[in-house]
Amino acid sequence: MPTYKIRGIDVDFPFEAYDCQLEYMEKVIQSLQNRCNALLESPTGTGKTLCLLCATLAWRKSLGDFSTRRSERSGHNVGSKHSDEPSSQSESSNLPSIIYASRTHSQLRQVIQELKRTNYRPKMVVLGSREQLCIHEEVSLLHGRTQTNACHSLCRKRTKRYCAHYPRVAEFMKENPGLGNEPIDIEDLVNIGRSCGPCPYYVSRELHKVADILFTPYNYLIDRGYRKSLTIGWHNSILIFDEAHNLESICADAASFDLPSGLLTACISEAKNCIDLSIARREKSSDKSCNPDNFAILRALLLKLEKRIAEVPIESKELGFTKPGPYIYELLADLNITYKTATMLIGIIEEAAVLLEEDTNVTDSGVSHKMKGTVCRLESMGDILKIIFRDGGNSHAEHYRVHVQEVEASGAAAFKGKASRILSWWCFNPGIAMEEFSRLGVGSIILTSGTLSPMDSFALEFKLEFPVRLENPHVISANQIWAGVVPAGPSGFSFNSSFRNRDTLEYKLELGNAIVNFARIVPDGLLIFFPSYYLLDQCIGCWKNMSHTNSTNSSTIWERICKYKQPVVEPRQSSLFPLSIDDYMTKLKDTSTSGAVFFAVCRGKVSEGLDFADHAGRAVIITGMPFATRTDPKVRLKREYLDQHAGPQQMGCKVLTGEEWYSQQASRAVNQAVGRVIRHRHDYGAIIFCDERFAQSNRQSQISLWIQPHIKSYSKFGDVVFMLTRFFRDGGIRGPTKLELTRTEDQGNVNKLKTMQPPDKVHLEKFLTPLTTPVDPNCSVKLSSIFEVKQGNISSQMGEILPANRSSLTSYKQNQNLILKRPSDLFSYGKLLVSGRKRMQHNNCEIVDLTSNALAGEKELIVPCSMKKHKILKIETDLRQQFEKTHEHLSIDKKTQPNNPSFITDLVKEEGPQTSDSGILQNVQAGSALLLGDEMTAQKKTNVPCGDDETRGSAFLIQVQEKLTDAEYKEFVGFMKALKSKAMKISHVLQSIARLFSSPDRLTLLQRYRMFSYHKLQLLGWGFFILLIVVVVIFINC
Repeated sequence: MPTYKIRGIDVDFPFEAYDCQLEYMEKVIQSLQNRCNALLESPTGTGKTLCLLCATLAWRKSLGDFSTRRSERSGHNVGSKHSDEPSSQSESSNLPSIIYASRTHSQLRQVIQELKRTNYRPKMVVLGSREQLCIHEEVSLLHGRTQTNACHSLCRKRTKRYCAHYPRVAEFMKENPGLGNEPIDIEDLVNIGRSCGPCPYYVSRELHKVADILFTPYNYLIDRGYRKSLTIGWHNSILIFDEAHNLESICADAASFDLPSGLLTACISEAKNCIDLSIARREKSSDKSCNPDNFAILRALLLKLEKRIAEVPIESKELGFTKPGPYIYELLADLNITYKTATMLIGIIEEAAVLLEEDTNVTDSGVSHKMKGTVCRLESMGDILKIIFRDGGNSHAEHYRVHVQEVEASGAAAFKGKASRILSWWCFNPGIAMEEFSRLGVGSIILTSGTLSPMDSFALEFKLEFPVRLENPHVISANQIWAGVVPAGPSGFSFNSSFRNRDTLEYKLELGNAIVNFARIVPDGLLIFFPSYYLLDQCIGCWKNMSHTNSTNSSTIWERICKYKQPVVEPRQSSLFPLSIDDYMTKLKDTSTSGAVFFAVCRGKVSEGLDFADHAGRAVIITGMPFATRTDPKVRLKREYLDQHAGPQQMGCKVLTGEEWYSQQASRAVNQAVGRVIRHRHDYGAIIFCDERFAQSNRQSQISLWIQPHIKSYSKFGDVVFMLTRFFRDGGIRGPTKLELTRTEDQGNVNKLKTMQPPDKVHLEKFLTPLTTPVDPNCSVKLSSIFEVKQGNISSQMGEILPANRSSLTSYKQNQNLILKRPSDLFSYGKLLVSGRKRMQHNNCEIVDLTSNALAGEKELIVPCSMKKHKILKIETDLRQQFEKTHEHLSIDKKTQPNNPSFITDLVKEEGPQTSDSGILQNVQAGSALLLGDEMTAQKKTNVPCGDDETRGSAFLIQVQEKLTDAEYKEFVGFMKALKSKAMKISHVLQSIARLFSSPDRLTLLQRYRMFSYHKLQLLGWGFFILLIVVVVIFINC
């Protein structure tokens, strides 16, 4: 495992690090050493999580041993009187804790998998909710507060229904002090509880008190109630928010509330039930624990609040009723609700929740039965009072706005003709949550994500200083990404999804015709993002009913899209979303079309948390700027709030205006959607911006920095079609996909583990099988195109490519014979297997001192062939035609695959006289077709004695042994044995040997291996020999 010295810290990293990874780790350590905050952006696939863990834990280790090491030492001291005390509390009180937060438990699961790949073993724990950790046969079936209340009830009552798992926690922790020394996940805690008996939830709560690093979802830190329940030494601690692109809205929403009329009515009803229940208890059993007068007071206050909200004057339904934040205290003071009385009311509400739950779980005869899931609405009122009267003051209210709006009534309210209203108290300063961490003495706050851009709003919104910032490039090369702005469609009509243009028929038709073109060109999966559900529905409705007016073809635009790709539309309902994902993957595997297209919405489910790697997402289309609705009350008030606070600021002090925030939120939504494609180092894809506003420099400056250098604006739609066609035509030579690398350990997040995939972080490639991609001749994707690229003016060559709005499109059914089947189709879309990145083997860890200038330029990281630009071979016209004629023989179909020498012999005869074999490089320059013919001709003319063959073989093996390490040579011998015994697939052996010989200093081995293997490989069939020759050609030309 290589070790890098970064700012004086030795960082163990599992792989040979890229420059961008070293830069990322340096910024992390800089932030920790200087005790300052950091904003770090690094695209998906660059190993961000792995770098973050290694850098943070290396810095922490430099300050002192982890608790795991101290517990090992104290384990020898069994008789010590202090042996029962948690070691980290006594010995590491001055050492900082690390709190690693992510949005969901499923994302944390991926982080734990990355921790297992590192060399660091801190004492760790993952905090989860009862829904994930409870193993009680009845309580585990409940949800939310109902589950929490049931747990509390069973843990505090020593009755027959007392939880048997809870009392076993203390003894288990004493007997297992090493728990957490190795990375454990929520599933591991649950398995421990089921096998050994202790409650997993309370085990994690105990373990977090002594952990060096704590993994937790956001809400455990942002929610004041959760945070206060944690026993963490906050002073000098390190707080990491991963996937932090939505942190602003999460913090603001956590500090806000909405009180609909329906919820208030339900609270009043529950208060009435509590009155009746408490009276009934007194009459039956003289139980005076619950005072009905308290519930009567609660109900009276709620009725007054309902009346007060109904009396609020609303002059305009669109504008509603708005007041400054402190107005909430005036409104509640009229009801005699102050900080003092609010504390009392919160206590009554908690008492009411317990009463209602006990009543639900007890029969009329007083016998308890199995617990039922009940939702206590009164607890929501308690949360609202806690938000309003936090900290005993109202200074935070200046960052809020009170808003009352009328909405369409539903249910009983609509039947009675009542108007439904919502009382809202919205927080417009997400920095309120972060300010509390500063007061707690947190040392550093690191916010990181794949899409933080534009970064200015983060720093200004949180009202925090972020001295350390980074926008990292991607690890891909320039030929793996195509990014272009398409300002106009096939007919020249401008693309602009603004309010004044989006509803015009011309815009919808032009966008539809453009999408038909892209569906024809882009292979496999295509993602299309609209600014809103409204525009998505409007466009699809238009395309289903309208055909092209200037075309003799009567099919609609929707039918023409479906001819190339089967469509899936993102549903509005979250419950239907998993079904749409399954539908997309099923259609993507269907070989009757060239893939599937997913119509989705920016800020929707598809735009976040999904991994459309490789075939699942070859291109993403952004159809417009996803600006929020200006008239939305929350958006309007947020802009007003920012403008008001921007006005009185001193000159030279940077502030965020309402318009800047509005624009940056749209750009961040675009970056999030664009990030669905190009998910790892070997992936490739296209990013298409179908809106003329993306051509503006200020818009492009807000796109993620790694994309900006690749963005080109095109004046003609024909140029876009041509360049995009050529990009995907050359896609087959870029190297292996993520699917083809599942056997190879790679760095960072490049090759993610396929186990335990979360529902909201779906890795779509696990559903994929090798796809069959039909190629339309209108796309100019011919077999010869991999060997020849025509030069000259793009527009002059557009005669080959027919835009989709022309009437003379070739029928798709006529092109079925051009189906290319991957991965064996060597001269087309199919990917050639080239080596991934070789994992470093070290007997003694190599230390690269990044702080030393003496090493500059001395050590160059190995760049795999897939990251270099491939040379394009040019062959004569007759050879191209011959390859097109014989292409059907090169198909993956075993029925037509040649297995005898006559196939090659006939090919050589048809090509005419060949030149002599004077060296492999001459053959490469002549083209791979000539290479095949010359090799056979040369071997036929030369009769090599058996002894000479063995001598050459021995010399070759000696050379291999000299060039390879011991482990690599042993691996090579294993591959040769597998080749002889046919224990492995031929393609797998080829890939593995090519990987061993892929570095620049070993290319001679690749050449010698081809020559040495000729006689030996005839027994395996000529199809294998052709495959070997092609791999040699590709690797020599890398």
